[in-house]
Amino acid sequence: MIFALSGLAVLAVLLFRFWFSESGWFAIRELEANVDAQMRQTAALAQRNRILAAEVVTMKEGNGIVESRARTDLGMVAEGETFYVVVDPPEPGAQTP
Repeated sequence: MIFALSGLAVLAVLLFRFWFSESGWFAIRELEANVDAQMRQTAALAQRNRILAAEVVTMKEGNGIVESRARTDLGMVAEGETFYVVVDPPEPGAQTP
């Protein structure tokens, strides 16, 4: 009887350690989920880096891309150009500031 109870106690301790310790079942599953999330993030950043590297290569080849980025991102206008702003008329009944 004592052997059976001590055997059950040892089994309970071992099962507890298997499920709930730092290297147990739940901890390993959580680590695997974290690794998967990190790999997805790394893949997305690698794709972004490839796009940026391609932009750098095209910018080194000519000024057309640089001028295009300056126009769209910074609103710059080249010398001798005229910049027009087209404003839609307000909708009827809309309040004006």
